[in-house]
Amino acid sequence: MTDAVDYRRYIGSNSAVRRYLLPDTSTVSEDGRLSVGGCDVVELAERYGTPLFVYDEQHLRNRCHEALAAFGDGVAYGAKAFLCKAMARLVNEEGLHLDVATGGEAYVAMMAGVPPNRLVLHGNNKSDEEIGTALHAGFGRIVVDSFAELDRIERVAADLGGTPRVMIRVTPGVEAHTHEYVMTGQVDSKFGFGLASGAAAEALRRAKDSPVMELVGIHAHIGSQIFLLHSYAKAVELLASFVNDAGVGELCLGGGLGVPYVEGEDSPSITDWAALLKQACADHGITARVTAEPGRAIAAGAGMTLYRAGTVKDIPGVRTYVSVDGGMSDNPRPVLYGSGYEAFLPRLTLAERPRVVTVVGKHCESGDVVVRDARVPQELEAGDVLCTPVTGAYGHSMASNYNKVPRPAVVFVRGGASRIVVRRETYEDLIRLDE
Repeated sequence: MTDAVDYRRYIGSNSAVRRYLLPDTSTVSEDGRLSVGGCDVVELAERYGTPLFVYDEQHLRNRCHEALAAFGDGVAYGAKAFLCKAMARLVNEEGLHLDVATGGEAYVAMMAGVPPNRLVLHGNNKSDEEIGTALHAGFGRIVVDSFAELDRIERVAADLGGTPRVMIRVTPGVEAHTHEYVMTGQVDSKFGFGLASGAAAEALRRAKDSPVMELVGIHAHIGSQIFLLHSYAKAVELLASFVNDAGVGELCLGGGLGVPYVEGEDSPSITDWAALLKQACADHGITARVTAEPGRAIAAGAGMTLYRAGTVKDIPGVRTYVSVDGGMSDNPRPVLYGSGYEAFLPRLTLAERPRVVTVVGKHCESGDVVVRDARVPQELEAGDVLCTPVTGAYGHSMASNYNKVPRPAVVFVRGGASRIVVRRETYEDLIRLDE
């Protein structure tokens, strides 16, 4: 294997897959076979079966290291992007906190050995049990989303004791340029307290006056898959006087930094993002420590999904369907958001891709599309291993058992070795909870 291939000369939508869409440790042999983490990708499919989630462990660690260097202590990984015990341990080892959105995510993190004081609890409808767990275990932060939640926290804290450290989540009124389903900073949102309406100011007063809470910061999150950094700068501008008047020690500006999924997309780095946030805060006199919660920006590019091509159905003059052994059960993002992906053959990574096909899953839904207009090598045939890159975020996390399809295994690769971190489900697993 060699890493001497100059990927930069392979540009254009019908050429080889772009280097920036592949994990950090990707290398290609002279005959075009892709390796990640020192492991041949086609051989991984043969060894572990398909569909298969493959993660470049070094890529994950590189992005965690970049986030810590850019933001400093207090930066948290957005666990909803991808979480299992191995990922929680990795993030903790790299010095990041974990943003968990449910009791289940918190449980996985704690079972992986993450200290509770490094957990930040989110969620627009936290239950008494989730709040109680956070208090009992001593979570580092609870991000408060509503007045009803302030009431719950006060009631549970009065019963259990302890002093929850809270952050008030503010919706600044910024409509980020992204899909409406992942916009969270606009006025009409189920998350947080509106800034313009005065709700945020009232929530701040409630938290400050509460005998059982310690107010430690302000939180704001404007959405996901955001490429335009000026959206964050606008959020800082709107929040500045509120944050300064609040006199809190921390301002967390959430996550949402976008990543490129297809040819022609580009995104700022975590380092660029942090620099802009800090500069914007400095420009508006914000002295609170600036933190963030990157999730997709850490996990997405590290992962790829391997499928086995099955039925190839050509409808002359219309389109060619290439069916794979997974689909919307392991990647629902195309169905939910119309998300685009690339597809290529890891046995011919650098081959030209002139053939246009629609890659579809095996589910009983016409909308079960993985890549609508995938450009693939002419040589693609039934039985080939097909790869979709940049699937490290929200594939495994959002996977389901629709049509009773078992969920794929997750494999980490590093230094020429591979290991299963989440085993493949079996048919027996599908009925394990049935009575």
